[in-house]
Amino acid sequence: MHLSLDIITLVQKAGYVGIFLIIFLESFPMTFFLPGDSLLFATGFLASQGYLNFWWLIAIYFVSGTLGYIGSYVFGERIIARLFTNPNSKIFNPKYIVYTREFFTKYGTKTIIIGRFVPVVRSFAPALAGIAGFTYKKFVNFTLIGVAGWSLGMTTLGYFLGKALPRASDYITPIIVLIIFISILPTLWEWWKKGQGNR
Repeated sequence: MHLSLDIITLVQKAGYVGIFLIIFLESFPMTFFLPGDSLLFATGFLASQGYLNFWWLIAIYFVSGTLGYIGSYVFGERIIARLFTNPNSKIFNPKYIVYTREFFTKYGTKTIIIGRFVPVVRSFAPALAGIAGFTYKKFVNFTLIGVAGWSLGMTTLGYFLGKALPRASDYITPIIVLIIFISILPTLWEWWKKGQGNR
């Protein structure tokens, strides 16, 4: 139970402000390693046990996720895009912006909405949309849809898991660890497949 109390204490010390900042920052490429899905699952689970307020979590995730995406879009549009000026550069070649624009012309909507549910993609998609010059109004509209589904869906899953399991409060630590492991499985699977393909 000591470990369970440590996890609860950690979340409570971070508070809603800490949770807000984590989700906001996770929307940027530089901080792709921050927890997203696992945080929503875990806090939803803790809300089912009375440690957090479910509706406060939904509101915080929706606002922080939306503002984070908009901030990352602006960062990509106004800062990262300016680096792509040297046609001889291997990293910041202007042709990469052309490729990115072509990609967002074909798959922009899906990338913004569905990408919200995919770790790492969630951190790079908004900045790439900004680099590509994806229409800002469309970006915001699709962001609102994606963030709403993500924040409500993921947190609710954690909440109902906590309600469905008998005596869930007695096993908070192993359950949260399991939730985190399951949430990163798709990413681990993709890395493993990529590693197999490079052999």
